[in-house]
This record gives sequence, structure tokens and C-alpha cells, in this order.
Amino acid sequence: MENKTQQMDVIDVSKQKTEEGKQELYLYSLRKMAEDNVEQNRNPLTRLQNLRSFFYMGGEIIREHPGEQYAVIAMDIAQFKAVNEFCGRTVGDRLLAAIAEAFRKLEERPLTIASHARADVFVLLTTYREEQELVDMVMQVKKAVDEFPIDCKVLPAFGIATAQGDSPAVSYLKDCATTALNTIKGKFYASYAFFDEKMRRQQMLEKQIENNIVAALKNGEFALYIQPKVDMATGQIIGGEALVRWVDPDHGVIPPDEFLPVLEKNGLVIDLDIYMWEQVFQMQSKLLEEGREPVPVSVNVSRVHAFDKGFCDTLCRLSQEYHVAPAYVPLELTESAFLWDEQGMYRQLETLQSRGFTTSMDDFGTGYSSMNMLKNQSMDEIKVDQTFIRDLEVNRKSRIVTRHTIRMLQELETSIIAEGVETEEQKEFLLECGCRKAQGYLFYRPMPWQDFVALQ
Repeated sequence: MENKTQQMDVIDVSKQKTEEGKQELYLYSLRKMAEDNVEQNRNPLTRLQNLRSFFYMGGEIIREHPGEQYAVIAMDIAQFKAVNEFCGRTVGDRLLAAIAEAFRKLEERPLTIASHARADVFVLLTTYREEQELVDMVMQVKKAVDEFPIDCKVLPAFGIATAQGDSPAVSYLKDCATTALNTIKGKFYASYAFFDEKMRRQQMLEKQIENNIVAALKNGEFALYIQPKVDMATGQIIGGEALVRWVDPDHGVIPPDEFLPVLEKNGLVIDLDIYMWEQVFQMQSKLLEEGREPVPVSVNVSRVHAFDKGFCDTLCRLSQEYHVAPAYVPLELTESAFLWDEQGMYRQLETLQSRGFTTSMDDFGTGYSSMNMLKNQSMDEIKVDQTFIRDLEVNRKSRIVTRHTIRMLQELETSIIAEGVETEEQKEFLLECGCRKAQGYLFYRPMPWQDFVALQ
């Protein structure tokens, strides 16, 4: 052993005389370090490789065998924290060990390596000929989960990403597999999903949005649109709702449902909200300076603000800075804003209401907690969702539900506005029920704020 080491030292020193030799020695050193640290790179519970080691060793497999078809399988368990809390951490650890053993059996395949990435997340790099082989591997692991003796339901989700080129990056395949599994995680009717072209396009779009959002805010690419609210009995405009449109110089108008979910994921929706709030305060301030009485224009508050400690201070600062009374800028929130931190959001709303802001619950009736929220929180206005009235003309049950919902809100002495009114029949029915306020395409579509101001 000592002689071999000495001989290697002599060879290495001689190779350092050329650039090629230096590179070869550098690569050798990296491999040697990785091999020496194999044991240190194993998860202490399951003895599978950690993620960093998985990326390195997987990359080496692909580099040394470039002609194979590669795929990565990612696995995650829905609400594993609840499994630990209900069944105990000891049982949870035993479950992870059983899953690791199933992955370890798959490692017996040629050119295959598994990793216990974190908590309940496992990944596997392997070769394949037909996609059914990958499905069979997934089912093998799922069988181990299903057969594990445990007193609660365990729902594993698997994502599968197949390489499209000769030298795929293991980390990229892992990200793609994770994207695929997130489309089915927690759904009992689906065990696995392949990463496909639709997901790839969505992934690229989300990345593009993340890359462009800061510059878009700086360059003023987000335009303020307003949809008027009307008194259906008179046709008079009584308010408006501020909406955002992204006017990209290269791609044109990007719909909100494409970029808002991405911004909620990375928290940048807070920056966008504040930007739009300021646009509304500026508009209202300009009208007041001109001696005109503006109608209230409501702004939307993302659920992410449940964790934004500066939420209240920002709105109050804007009100003071632009000399606009809070009553001119009502706040619209959906039920989802209360799901992440219900008590925290209640406290923030109470603070804002005490300072003169009014609050409106948007999309009322679409979530499971609507009635409970009415009981626990005093909202100044309820916006009845368009799903209530969409088929009023043909659905007797819709008419009954809508009529009684309006009656209940009237008894609670809460202001009511109907969303999505599109036909004269819907308008007449709502008026008969005592609901006068509405917004919808029957009256006005969203429009640039300048056009809205011209209507007043």
C-alpha cells in the first residue's frame, strides 16, 4: 500500500508539468475526496447518499456512460409532519427506513443511485429502456409504503423526469421530477406523474417571470386597470376594483393568472401589491387635488401579507403621504388570506379598520370557511361570487341559494355586492332579492384607470 502511494505521488508530480496533467490531477483529486467522504455523505437514519453526494455521483455515472437513457424519480409524502405527530416520530423513522430499503433494492440495478434528500424526500437516478420500467420501480416503492404497518393513511407522490439530451444535469432532472410530483401530491387517485412538455413550458414561464419581475416593476410595465362597480337600480358608478395588467414590451399583455401564482410562491407579490396600492392612492390624490370627489376604488390584498409585518404600516403611510382618507381605498381579501395565519390576519384587519379602512371579502362562498369567517370576523362588505349567479336563469337551486345568502347577509347588516353579472335576467333577479350593487361585463369591463376617471 505504501509503495503504491509513493508511485502515485511520483506520477502526479510529473503530470503537473503540462496543463492537461494539471486538469487530470484536479479531477482525480475531486473524485478521491468524494470517494473518501462517502460515509460522511450518507443520511444517518437511512444510510442513503445525501443530495450533494447524489448530484456528484450521479453526474459521474452520466459522464462515464454517456450513451444511456437516464431518468430521475422523486418521491415525497403528503403531510409527513402530520404522520409524525399522529403516529410518533419513532414510527415515522421506521417508515423512512422501510422506504430507504425499497430504494436500496432499486440500487441493485446497473448505473443507479438513490438519495435520501431531506425529511421524507427521496430521489433516484437510473437508466431505462421503456417508460414502463420507471413506473414499475415507482410501484415497487409504493408497495413498500402500502405494506408498512402504520395507523394512518400515507400518500406518497412520485415525479418522473426523463432526460432529453446526452448529458443531462442531475440537479435539473431532480427539479423536473419534483415539479411533476407536486402536481399530484396529496391526491389519492394518482401515484405518479411524468414531467411533460406542458410542465416544462410552465417551468420556463415561471423562471422568466421571476427573472423579469424586478425590472418590470422598475420600468412601470404593470398597468393599473379598474373595473367599475355600479348601483344596478340607477346605473350610477359607485366604486371600482383595482386590477393589474402586465404589459411586457416583448410578449404583450400577460394575464394575471399566469404571473400572480408565481409571485405568490416567491413572495414578490408583496412588492407588486404595494406598487398597485400606490398607483391607486396617486390616482385618488390627483382627483382630490382637482377638487373632484372620487368614488372608492378597492385594492386587492394577497394572502402572503399574512406574514408581512409591515402590511398595516405601508397602507397607513400611503394614506398619509398622499393625503387620501382610507375610506377612498377599501381592502379586498379572499378567504385564502386567512388560511395561513388566521388570527394574525384578523389582528391586522382590526388595526386597519380602527384607522378608517373598510374591508371586503372577495369570492364569498367559494371556500369551506365562508360561514365560519362571517361569524368570527366583522367584514364591511361581502362580494358574492359569480358562481352563485352564473346559471340563475336555468337552475332553481342556484336561485334559492342566492336568495337566502343575500337575506342572511342583510340580517347581518353587511353590505353586499354581486360579482360577474353578465345578463339582464341576473340583474333583475338580484334587484328582486334586494342586492343593488354589482360589477360585471353587463355594465363595464376592466379598463385603464384614465378611462375610469373619465367616466366619473
